[in-house]
Amino acid sequence: MPIRQTCLAAVASIIAFALAPASAQTLRYANQGDLKSLDPYTLNESTTIAHHGQVYEGLTARDKDLSIIPGLAESWETPEPTRWRFHLRKGVKFQNGDPFTADDVVFSADRVRAKGSNFATRVPSDAKAVKIDDYTVDFVLTAPNPILNSQWDTWYIMDKKWCEENNAVAPTPAAATSPSFASLNANGTGAFTIESHQPGVKTVFKANPNWWRKPEHNLKEIIFTPISSDATRVAALLSGEIDLMEPVPIQDIARVTASPNAVVMTGPELRTIFLGMDQTRDELLFSNIKGKNPFKDARVREAFYKAIDIELIKARVMRGLSTPSALMIAPQLFKLSNEFVRPKYDAEGAKKLLAEAGYPDGFEVGMDCPNDRYVNDAAICQAVVGMLARIGVKVNLMAQPKALYFAKVFKSGNYNTSFYLLGWTPGTLDSHNVLFEIMGCRDNPASSRGDTNLGGYCNKDFDAVTDKVLQEIDPAKRDLLIKQAFEISAKDFGYIPLHQQALAWGVSKKVKLVQRADNQVLLYWATKQE
Repeated sequence: MPIRQTCLAAVASIIAFALAPASAQTLRYANQGDLKSLDPYTLNESTTIAHHGQVYEGLTARDKDLSIIPGLAESWETPEPTRWRFHLRKGVKFQNGDPFTADDVVFSADRVRAKGSNFATRVPSDAKAVKIDDYTVDFVLTAPNPILNSQWDTWYIMDKKWCEENNAVAPTPAAATSPSFASLNANGTGAFTIESHQPGVKTVFKANPNWWRKPEHNLKEIIFTPISSDATRVAALLSGEIDLMEPVPIQDIARVTASPNAVVMTGPELRTIFLGMDQTRDELLFSNIKGKNPFKDARVREAFYKAIDIELIKARVMRGLSTPSALMIAPQLFKLSNEFVRPKYDAEGAKKLLAEAGYPDGFEVGMDCPNDRYVNDAAICQAVVGMLARIGVKVNLMAQPKALYFAKVFKSGNYNTSFYLLGWTPGTLDSHNVLFEIMGCRDNPASSRGDTNLGGYCNKDFDAVTDKVLQEIDPAKRDLLIKQAFEISAKDFGYIPLHQQALAWGVSKKVKLVQRADNQVLLYWATKQE
């Protein structure tokens, strides 16, 4: 399902200069965050997914404009409303030489939904993968699903034989304390192989000479190094030690743009940054309030929402490079988003709401925040801490690298947080993904609904509308159902959407890249001059 036309012009931004020579080159890439695990089912996070996408592939892919195109499946059809049939590409081999067949697809469908996977929603829990022959697989559903394959470009297919031989049948959880074979090694069908992987230090990718596609890149290798320090990362780009960095700190964009060696690629991003609250436990894990959970009271959630001065965050923290949001999805992805208005900042009103809820003096709560994942993420959280202090709420902030952050909040599926900041780009580029995975009730262990609903927001009426959204094929009726769902959640103050951040990639003038609005740095489209 292609992205709406209104977004297309802003999605693909390409640095324009003469084409790079045909000779193969080394590209050095740095990001503020680490690549902890090579297991493609460990962490559903865009930067990690992009790293894995250099090596692994899905049955579908997305092109430079984010439209769905064939991947490991060369075609598909729906012979009946509850059956999708995929015709697999013949002659494709995994990087160790194993042939790609239907057995790998069926195995991957089971593995991605197994305990420990952070990608369970990629394949619906009620879908049955059926091998028809070596190169045909059916997915049989209990109800129609017109967007079944809309996020299968990032459901990466794994080699059944390789996993079985290396004790890697089970996915590696994000909270795993010891590495698995699949977290330290990789075997995909994609453009690059892994030559070496040192978590937290360096990962070296080599061009796959047997890739089934015709390469559009001219790279012989990619050397990825995590550099958490903004200043060090920018200095490395300006000196030519690295060719690509993401993100460029907002305060350094002008300096990089003015340099003779590099440019900043900017554009809109589809990710929404938001705050969530634990609304499930009878007592918060991290709070001075004992015997009850303040966030179960909608007045407390509304107070937190109204205490956040989003325009101040835009001006001071994001330096104008953000778009405040009233919804949990970017406006480019929902036609009726302009019908929603964000509640105004109102600190006095927030204090009154807290008093009405029984907290006239506020309370104390812990907050989890990554400090190397999103643009100025720790600074946003620090601003939130200060704003909530104005209404009497003391926030104990724990900001830490994303590897530690995600391991904590997803700890053994227990969602080990009371108040948190997260960012989300819907893998389907469709509202249903947000309604189901981020906002849906997570009270059914047999369902993947709410898999990334860290705070446990739950409204059964909301879920009922979400289910209708999935099955409705009329676009106008579907948009009205999506609107209805967002209206329900808005009345609940179940989440606090903040903004969509802007993309900012620092790129050597010797490098040509494609920048997509999903913020995936995909280097099989990269070329470099010497």
